[in-house]
Amino acid sequence: MMSGPLVFLLRCGAVLTGSAFLALFLPVEWMASTHRWLGLGEFPRMPIVDYLARSVAAFYGFHGVLLFVISTDVLRFRPLVWYVAVMNVLFGFILLAIDIHAGLPGYWIAFEGPPVIGIGLLVAFFNWRAVPVTDVQATAVASGEMRTLR
Repeated sequence: MMSGPLVFLLRCGAVLTGSAFLALFLPVEWMASTHRWLGLGEFPRMPIVDYLARSVAAFYGFHGVLLFVISTDVLRFRPLVWYVAVMNVLFGFILLAIDIHAGLPGYWIAFEGPPVIGIGLLVAFFNWRAVPVTDVQATAVASGEMRTLR
């Protein structure tokens, strides 16, 4: 089984998205200055904006923890790896549509949705290549869980 690239990719994703937990503690002024620096104008100072920024950061952080857990045993969690791959591709297209609809700058559109789509495709590819069906069958037989794989 050659799962090294898959594990590496999942763990990179875990570190990247898991680091979003840090944004939970950012002072609003830092968010506002980053918002200006990115060329997005003045940061709206409303409770709903603060809530959304922090809750999305928490959601991304928990996603990072999930990616790390999945990366610890890609064979055991193979169905979840497929789920992550497919959802990344779908989420990437959703982000692309949202970014265009929201009128975000071109650099934002180019560097948010498309990379998520690419990562989803890479996860799918490495998952497909890392765990041949014969390995899955052998594991199922060894654990007494053999069922017909079609």
